[in-house]
Amino acid sequence: MVTKTWSPSSWRGKPISHVPEYPDAAALARVEAQLRSSPPLVFAGEARNLMGALGQVAEGKAFLLQGGDCAESFAEFHPDSIRDTLRVILQMAVVLTFAAAMPVVKVGRIAGQFAKPRSEPTETRDGKTLTSYRGDCINGMDFNETARTPDPARLLQAYGQSASTLNLLRALAHGGFADLHNVHRWTLGFVAGSPASERYRALAERITETLDFMAACGITAEAVPHLRSVDFYTSHEALLLPYEEALTRMDTTGECFDTGAHFVWIGDRTRSLDGAHIEFVRGIKNPIGLKCGPSMAPDELLRLIDVLNPDDLAGRLTLICRFGADKAAEKLPKLLRAVTREGRKVVWSCDPMHGNTIKSGTGYKTRPFERVLKEVRTNFEIHRADGTHAGGIHLELTGKNVTECLGGAQAIRDEDLSSRYHTHCDPRLNASQALELAFLMAESLRAERLRTPSFAATA
Repeated sequence: MVTKTWSPSSWRGKPISHVPEYPDAAALARVEAQLRSSPPLVFAGEARNLMGALGQVAEGKAFLLQGGDCAESFAEFHPDSIRDTLRVILQMAVVLTFAAAMPVVKVGRIAGQFAKPRSEPTETRDGKTLTSYRGDCINGMDFNETARTPDPARLLQAYGQSASTLNLLRALAHGGFADLHNVHRWTLGFVAGSPASERYRALAERITETLDFMAACGITAEAVPHLRSVDFYTSHEALLLPYEEALTRMDTTGECFDTGAHFVWIGDRTRSLDGAHIEFVRGIKNPIGLKCGPSMAPDELLRLIDVLNPDDLAGRLTLICRFGADKAAEKLPKLLRAVTREGRKVVWSCDPMHGNTIKSGTGYKTRPFERVLKEVRTNFEIHRADGTHAGGIHLELTGKNVTECLGGAQAIRDEDLSSRYHTHCDPRLNASQALELAFLMAESLRAERLRTPSFAATA
């Protein structure tokens, strides 16, 4: 039962799952106290701005692009990785903006995405059982007792890395790196080198012509500074509630914001109506997300919407649907029609990653690009048929040339996975696959705008 009163700590009286048991409770309390006295990572005004932008998405006037690492790591923390992830998101955004003729809200899974729920609390190898790896902010990947023991000090390292990441993101987003012309030049390089370049060249050339026309009209980065910068927001799963509570602050209006990120979401495994995670996010004023998996029933979703967005604020709640390519056609319409029937204002976003994970013949966890594309295609077709807005996409991706997902124009094969399989948890689209998906989505966004059939079968 949801209680009427809320505080940043009221979740502590609720059932909770997918959180670690720290062997040293006193050490955890000291870390929480240190985090409570640390500066916020983001500000209430920024979260409100994102809420406004997502409100436009809910009204069908913008599109949400959310992407980044499955799980950030301490060992691979490097400015080049941050830059490359931002670059591929910016490239995708330009393609999608042009195709949809509407703003694209850019949100990274970055600067805080360190904790992951796991299917099993323990892992057994060669007869030895240890706690599962839960993300670098909780424990380590190495299979030994020391590494797998949850350590509160890791929370401080996660906070510090998030602060550094945000500093660099802000500098890149507003310091000229995100110049529209720079981003398009990078995209032209991708098109020229892609095995599917002929398919993408026409759209790239139309963008070039548009930029040339703008320049001829005097609309340049020098004349319009906005063309040299972007609004870029951060997000992560609100899984480790001691960390989220410690970074929750009350602003001058008396409202509480989780200042660890602009946007946080609740996963499909922690969305219990009476659970601690729903209790925490219902009271913060950030825009929030809710993962909707195959087990989500329409009545359950409506009850959760009542709790998470009782005032029906546009932009407050994003429904991140992750059914799998073979289940989306059955599951999405039931939820979509129930929410539409009740007239609730939500952002509909498609997560085509988490429902399409398989184990390859060589033993690697992977995601076939064709299954990812199929779920995206199905998502757009269902929304178009119902006259609703396919409002966003939620991807696990990296700017690096990894080999973690099968297929795409690069034709990554099962035997290729081992060459550059670097993820700490789930497989990510590499930069080429992410951009390829953006070009293919552009066809559907343009079709939604024109209300014509789209997404011709890929070769």
